Amino acid sequence: MATSAKILPIFSGTSAAEEVADALASEIRGKNVLVTGTSINGIGFETARAIAKYAALVVITGYNTERSVFLPFIRALQVLVLILPGPGPLGYAYRRRQSIRSSPAPKSARSNLTSPSLAAVRKAAAEVIAYDEPLHVLINNAAATETVSGLTIDNLEVQMAAGHIAPFLFTKLVYPKLQGSRTTDWTPRVVFVSSDQHAAGDGVPLDKETFARGTGAAADDPALGLFARYGAVKSANVLTAREMAKRGASKVRAYSLHPGSIVTNAFSKGFKGALEQLGIIDAEGKPGTVLPFKTLPQGAATTVVAAFDPRIAAHSGEFLQDSVLAEEKVASHSADMARAAKLWELTEDVLGERFEL
Repeated sequence: MATSAKILPIFSGTSAAEEVADALASEIRGKNVLVTGTSINGIGFETARAIAKYAALVVITGYNTERSVFLPFIRALQVLVLILPGPGPLGYAYRRRQSIRSSPAPKSARSNLTSPSLAAVRKAAAEVIAYDEPLHVLINNAAATETVSGLTIDNLEVQMAAGHIAPFLFTKLVYPKLQGSRTTDWTPRVVFVSSDQHAAGDGVPLDKETFARGTGAAADDPALGLFARYGAVKSANVLTAREMAKRGASKVRAYSLHPGSIVTNAFSKGFKGALEQLGIIDAEGKPGTVLPFKTLPQGAATTVVAAFDPRIAAHSGEFLQDSVLAEEKVASHSADMARAAKLWELTEDVLGERFEL
């Protein structure tokens, strides 16, 4: 029986990713999914793990070069792992097989990148385009966690590059693969993992220099400056999903979401000092009492909902939180369609190419 023909459970902030995937299993089966930003102990990895239980193909990319922890996961699912160049130094493609023993030896590619390179994004997209399979779902989860200030090799502010500009470019480049999955029964989905911090400040700056270079994002307190930029990036995610939904109409469905506050590897990397200063974590990296924290499986649940829940099909462009639609949580500056259109055009200008849907 198709998922849409049965009564689905009501998900909530305590729902776990695997629980959601189990409920949406018939929607996930046969689908090919790409998840960016799948560092160990991160939301992206947990999302991929939950989806891989049912998906035909799960492609994951990330910055973390310590991937040996994936091996038990790979063996348990009887999959072939291909190590590909991705938006980070490494990317992986998981393919279900009857027996892992019949799989060819993995290929590998390494890079010394510590921040997103647009050349690496193009290389990753070319790998995806070369696959025979279409792409049903793209989950843009990647963000800057290790290097959170400064400029990339492309002279772009690192947080905006990793969290918005690179995902925008990657989505544009693999869009033909997404359209290859479109049928009368399925409209491809693009998911942008944002944050409730999108509401902080005035949203993403829409003058080119501040947007691309971050020259206007500095604050008297460097720690708060990091979060001002983080909020701007997350605002860009919300606006991009809305504009994509408008431009793509019947061709693609796009969503943005707040996963919740979760202790991930970002807490031990670039944001650690700022998080300590704000009292969000202690010196040992343990959660404080400032925010209500979720577990990692709970944090990945909303992404799985955005990617597959048939009940939100008519709500393309909208925002989710706690595994349900939460449009009331969107800040006015991130719901402004004039700003969404301007951001889209500004990003095209920075990249020097159009993204036509």
